[in-house]
Amino acid sequence: MNIHEYQAKKLLAGFGVKVPTGVVAFTSAEARAAVQQLGGPVWVVKAQIHAGGRGKGGGVKVVDSAAKAIQAADELLGMQLVTPQTGAQGKRVTRIYLEQGCDIARELYLGMLVDRASSRVTLIASTEGGMDIEQVAANTPQKIIKVAIDPAIGLQPFHARKLAVGLRLSGESARATAPLLSALYHAFTELDASLLEINPLVVTSSGELLALDAKMNFDSNGLFRQPQVRPLRDPDEEDAAEVEAAQHGLNYIKLDGAIGCLVNGAGLAMATMDIIKRYGSAPANFLDVGGGATVERVTAAFKIILSDAHVKAILVNIFGGIMRCDVIANGIVAAAKEVRLAVPLVVRLEGTEVAQGKAILANSGLPILSAGNLAEAAEKAVQAVRSAPAAGGGA
Repeated sequence: MNIHEYQAKKLLAGFGVKVPTGVVAFTSAEARAAVQQLGGPVWVVKAQIHAGGRGKGGGVKVVDSAAKAIQAADELLGMQLVTPQTGAQGKRVTRIYLEQGCDIARELYLGMLVDRASSRVTLIASTEGGMDIEQVAANTPQKIIKVAIDPAIGLQPFHARKLAVGLRLSGESARATAPLLSALYHAFTELDASLLEINPLVVTSSGELLALDAKMNFDSNGLFRQPQVRPLRDPDEEDAAEVEAAQHGLNYIKLDGAIGCLVNGAGLAMATMDIIKRYGSAPANFLDVGGGATVERVTAAFKIILSDAHVKAILVNIFGGIMRCDVIANGIVAAAKEVRLAVPLVVRLEGTEVAQGKAILANSGLPILSAGNLAEAAEKAVQAVRSAPAAGGGA
């Protein structure tokens, strides 16, 4: 789960991280009040969306008068902000964050993430703050500092010393490194974060370390124990189909291909997407219907898949272990009839009650393409897409 910058800063401030004074605003009236509350002489007005590169898209404005701050707020509120991470469609700005300007001597990069290779929380830092860290890593990898933290001992003083030396910090800023890293590490671990990024982390002329920006992602599987994080979710920033899928207990992620996938089990879903690619097409989604699918849930899954206009065929791949094939078959038939399916449907069933499931499909009167194995199913789905290029039907 992602959250907005102002929300991340509030969480981090609660752990002792120093952040600029700021106020969130949802309307022009609130923005005007925020400008007066913050005072001058410099204001920073930031669009709040779940995407990076806001400055490049015109979503961050630094101004030197109250009138300009109000004007910037009015321009940002309601705009469709396009950044390198939003795609051409951009994202609508429904809230902005106004901050007091600060004294910047240097800009650094500081991040914290779970490194899958080492299975450890890892600090990533660079002297190239304010830049895309991916570009820094690709073009000047020697400027990237990585420090893996052993979970058995946690963050230690030598981690802070290594980072301070690597970032060329001295004096007050070097002394501030250990308290900052300690606060960030506690926030990361206690809040079940999966990513924490401060870009830039600024060094002021007095040596203070200040989080000028903040991004946090959280492990959704840990949200049940995070009462202060759960309410920060912004459904407007998420894909509408993914939000609806979650309401039906479906694991759905939209992709860019033409073959909609309905599968039970995450591993089988991954294998299904791989073999679609193997046969020359691409999946339109990841969708795990789960082990306890009902007719209603399968119908909801069909509607969500078909809400994507790029879907030209659907591949259903079910291995009936916990989930019985006859239940899935009834769901497929009911869903196809309810949504008036207008794209080719390929179904591969195997496992518990498979004979009954196949009989239900065969006697449904629907033009369902049956497949005996996954390879055959993928091949038929890809052929169906190639022979019927028109975009799919809908709910």
